[in-house]
Amino acid sequence: MKKLSVLLSTSAFVLSLTVSGFAADTIKLGVAGPHSGDLAPYGIPAMRAAQLVVKKVNAAGGVLGKQVELLIQDDQCKAEIATNAATKLVTDGADVILGHICPGPIKAALGIYMDAKVPVMSPSATDGSLTQSGDYPNFFRTIASDDMQAKMAVDFTLNKLGLKKVAVLHDKGNYGRGFAEDAKQFLEESGKAEVVLFEGITPGAMDYSSIVQKVRRNKAEALIFGGYHPEASKLVAQMKRKRLKTIFISDDGVKDDTFLKVAGDAANGAYVTGPRDRSNNPLNAAATAEFKAEYGAEPGAFFHEGYSAALALLNAIEKAGSTDYAAVTNTLRTQYVETPVGKIKFDSKGDAEGVGFSVYKVENGAFTEIK
Repeated sequence: MKKLSVLLSTSAFVLSLTVSGFAADTIKLGVAGPHSGDLAPYGIPAMRAAQLVVKKVNAAGGVLGKQVELLIQDDQCKAEIATNAATKLVTDGADVILGHICPGPIKAALGIYMDAKVPVMSPSATDGSLTQSGDYPNFFRTIASDDMQAKMAVDFTLNKLGLKKVAVLHDKGNYGRGFAEDAKQFLEESGKAEVVLFEGITPGAMDYSSIVQKVRRNKAEALIFGGYHPEASKLVAQMKRKRLKTIFISDDGVKDDTFLKVAGDAANGAYVTGPRDRSNNPLNAAATAEFKAEYGAEPGAFFHEGYSAALALLNAIEKAGSTDYAAVTNTLRTQYVETPVGKIKFDSKGDAEGVGFSVYKVENGAFTEIK
């Protein structure tokens, strides 16, 4: 046996993989997420992360002496498509899955993966019930859960901004509604604020002026929104046109450069939660540099979480010595791995230990982390 070193930079971190002399067949890494449509900016970075990791691992000799093969499926962030994507990945023999990106597709697909005994790791699905229910022992994630970021958003609203009249909106989806419901609960439990409006909006609508008028009529000092960038962009733009002074606060589904580009000046002054800035982590910086060299741009949302998931899954197969479901899941829960989001392993529920959220403010068209 010999050791392979997967170099992530010329100067820093090395991931060691042991090669055992196997040949012929491949280790199959499935990747599922939105690669087309409005939410593609959330799925493409994770897909590219997997491609970069696999390219580097294969150049160094692969995993367990086998090359890693990517199986990629576009679910468009739609549950009905996700079930077909999951079935296709299982049929094609995926050993592990990186994905899905949105919680609705994850929930739709997890039973299929569970029946097939395939470990699944999402870089972005923050729905707390995915791990709290205990229904999916094959599910893991490299990002913290909704309740954590909702509590952070509420604490920031109440204790840092000092606001007391809060409107809470969501896009009626699993992710946005879950975040909003958690935020509403934390606001009410605090005893410090009044929830003056709680309502769902219709995704894809061209105009949200009626709901913006409700925010005005209820004299909300803050608007906490659960959802994604397309609706958030329209909301802040219409709030600006109507000259509302209400402060916009949202989740990591909005923390994407597309929000900044589409909303333009209207985004300035907004606050969003998102994964902590790990750019001072050498592996994080190396992965970013690798992406820029390959694509000539910034990585985008969930790239580092996706890169970390790909590393964690392949590392678990290597350390387990096989693709056996029980061996791989046990390794994920007991063995640490160095990744762009830190040195992590997963707790008994599947949540990554050591990850968390920060609050970011949009200033001059960019996200600035608030320390």
